[in-house]
Amino acid sequence: MTSDLASCLWHQTCQETPAFPDLTGEATADLVVIGGGYTGCAAALKAAELGASVRLIEAGDIGSGGSGRNVGLANAGLWLPPEDINAALGTETGSRLSELLAGAPDMVFALIEKHDIQCEPERGGTLHCAHAPGGMNDLRRRHGQLTAIGAPVKLLSREDAIQRTGSEAVHGALFDPRAGTIQPLAYVRGLARAAAAAGAQLHAHSPATTISREGSAWHVATPKGSLRAKHLIMATNAYAREISGYTAPQVIPVHYFQAATDPLPGPLLDKILPMKEGCWDTALVMSSWRLDQAGRLVIGGMGALNHFGSALHRSWLPRKLAALYPELKDVKLHSHWHGRIAMTTEHLPKILDLQGGYACFGYSGRGIGPGTLFGTAMAEALLSGDSACLPVPPAPDHSLPFAGLRSAYYETGATLTHLISNR
Repeated sequence: MTSDLASCLWHQTCQETPAFPDLTGEATADLVVIGGGYTGCAAALKAAELGASVRLIEAGDIGSGGSGRNVGLANAGLWLPPEDINAALGTETGSRLSELLAGAPDMVFALIEKHDIQCEPERGGTLHCAHAPGGMNDLRRRHGQLTAIGAPVKLLSREDAIQRTGSEAVHGALFDPRAGTIQPLAYVRGLARAAAAAGAQLHAHSPATTISREGSAWHVATPKGSLRAKHLIMATNAYAREISGYTAPQVIPVHYFQAATDPLPGPLLDKILPMKEGCWDTALVMSSWRLDQAGRLVIGGMGALNHFGSALHRSWLPRKLAALYPELKDVKLHSHWHGRIAMTTEHLPKILDLQGGYACFGYSGRGIGPGTLFGTAMAEALLSGDSACLPVPPAPDHSLPFAGLRSAYYETGATLTHLISNR
């Protein structure tokens, strides 16, 4: 699945424009990274900073996968609340993962500041909004679990949430001051620029075609070149391609689409998200909305735009916008795009042990913070030989039955919901 990236707002407004050549000829490195998203670029940056020789290859342009189609919410934690994480991983491992991910926004915004990444950073927090009165039950449960582990989150009343969002369609919210918003494509391209400045060599339009293991060395072939390296990181997540000699771990592909208004006039910006928090809601078929630096309202929901039913998604967007903000009912939406999310059954990210390498996947819609954290940690673990720094223990294998059927279930549910909702 691909989307016309020319219609994606992030590709239209990105201020980070590093260029990287194709891989040609033969080369060697300490570490080869496959995939130029948050995980791969963070890994390349960390490995280069540690003094390793690094080669990163990306099939398209840097950020042409999920990282360049993201909503741009740099959240703390995962979609799952802490007790659910502990139930899946055990208390010790789950608590450690929650603690590490609580600091992921700090890591993201520190990298932005350190490397002067031009990605429109706003550290005003995020709002998880109750889409209906019953949604507050979920937010109260999350608030209780998060405050129990020391998270500085705050439960907002309906009145406070309306004031913060400018929308009477919300029934309360959970505010997380640790989080913020970024221009997601600019962030990943800024990471790539920083990695190159640290000594990593990055190559665009260089898809891996064959992977093999000979003794202690990895061999990776591309259409125009080849690499030999001691260590390997597979960082393709939801955008894995067919590679001879390597079977990508199965995930449930779930899609998310977005569109944007033109920049809103000042009087509207005084009311709509005046603190510039990014928002998403508690609905089973989730939607999100936020502002970019120019004052465009970016709104989205679950679903793909590449099938016969996608017109239902497109027609739902203006209805949803009007339901949130009646004053925007006649505002046109532009720059429609969609991307793919890699979900696992447990909604938890995983690391596979490739014996001399790692494969990471399954952020389940939380790519920015976890991708930065996991990529950094995998580079450290491989170069130090100590897997204790990994956010989760590496697994020897992974299976996910009926992934395609589960993906169809999510897409069908989203399409039917958008057919009937907000009418």
